Amino acid sequence: MALTDTVIRNAKPGPKPIKMYDERGLFLLLQPSGSKLWRLKFRILGKEKKLSLGIYPEVSLKEARRRREEARTKIADGVDPAAEKQREATEAKVSSGNTFLAVAEEYISKSEREGRAAVTIKKTRWLLSLMEKDIGRRPVAEITPAELLNALKKVESKGHLETARRMRSLAGRVFRYAVATSRATSDPSSLLRGALVAPTVKHHSAIVAPKEVGALLRAISGYQGQPLTHLALQLTPHVFVRPGELRRAEWSEFDFVKAIWTIPPEKMKMRDPHVVPLSRQSLEILNAARAISAGQKYIFSSLYPGNRPMSENTINASLRRMGYTGKEMTAHGFRSMASTLLNESGKWNADAIERALAHDTSGSVRGTYHRGIHWEERVKMAQWWSDYLDELRAEETSGKLLS
Repeated sequence: MALTDTVIRNAKPGPKPIKMYDERGLFLLLQPSGSKLWRLKFRILGKEKKLSLGIYPEVSLKEARRRREEARTKIADGVDPAAEKQREATEAKVSSGNTFLAVAEEYISKSEREGRAAVTIKKTRWLLSLMEKDIGRRPVAEITPAELLNALKKVESKGHLETARRMRSLAGRVFRYAVATSRATSDPSSLLRGALVAPTVKHHSAIVAPKEVGALLRAISGYQGQPLTHLALQLTPHVFVRPGELRRAEWSEFDFVKAIWTIPPEKMKMRDPHVVPLSRQSLEILNAARAISAGQKYIFSSLYPGNRPMSENTINASLRRMGYTGKEMTAHGFRSMASTLLNESGKWNADAIERALAHDTSGSVRGTYHRGIHWEERVKMAQWWSDYLDELRAEETSGKLLS
């Protein structure tokens, strides 16, 4: 007898599965748990097989019968609906692994294993999230330049020109990774060069006039704030590394006997190790910090809970507290200050200055560490620079370079 909705609704489960037959091979499998599963029993090429048609009541009796007839039509044509369903599921699984989002996540995971900084990975994931809605679930091989441009234009239209540019750059890396892993044949982002509005290059604000530098150094000396923040402010102009490199400096990276700070490649923008010669003044500041944070991982630790580096906004916030606006001075501006005044002094090889700033990534100096090109000059320059900063801080009116 054919099933009815009333019979199905009133059916009670037992200790074992119960088969409730309809017609033409369709039956309802009533599980001990109470779930009701539609199944179709059929034969093809002399072999009995079963096909799942869904769960009751999500799939009604009427819908189950429709699916049964659809499957029987395929069987009459020599097509195995069970095998076809399994093949489609496999293809869907493979396809889901080839979406832009899946390939991008794989690329990011690879970058993490290669030692990319956590902050870089975090920014990369943020950029990816901006594209996820538009192209994230699209097969990476099927995305067209127009689709990608549409996603980028949405961000650009909000005035975020640099973000849109970085999104295109990330998309290009993902597409090239997809090509390298045989999941795509081209990089559509390469066809979008010039399609976005170029952002205006913004230079980090910096004080470079000697007299004004002296005033800034005196303001730092008189800073009233957290001791570690004060020491970070004092050390920054002496070593002029990137703000992220300073705030994430670890005690294990310093050799006080050799007076060097070795920054590992994963913390460097150019992914090369960088060694900083430490002047007498820099060592004095570090020794003062050691009295506060010697038992912690980071020299300039966050106060809460103390096992993380200080916030990336700490130095800039401190400059604002001292009365310097973002248009006057930034944490990154100490690098421009050092570059300008060291070059203007005429005392040092320009390449040595570039090396001190970790700008030079040419093959001739990559990986040569502190025994590499210009090292001896950089050691002398580091001490001269600290002495010069002391002179500027002490002289309220002199803007003359140290002779």
